[in-house]
Amino acid sequence: MLLSMISDPVVWGSLLGISIIIGMGVFYTYLFMHNSAELDK
Repeated sequence: MLLSMISDPVVWGSLLGISIIIGMGVFYTYLFMHNSAELDK
């Protein structure tokens, strides 16, 4: 079961999409916090 999931390109595509969405969320959260900290100075 697990081996067939690993070899399935659909699983890799969805994992890639999910990781990109999470990465963008973390990146924009970092930018927002960074810009907010500069405004407070």
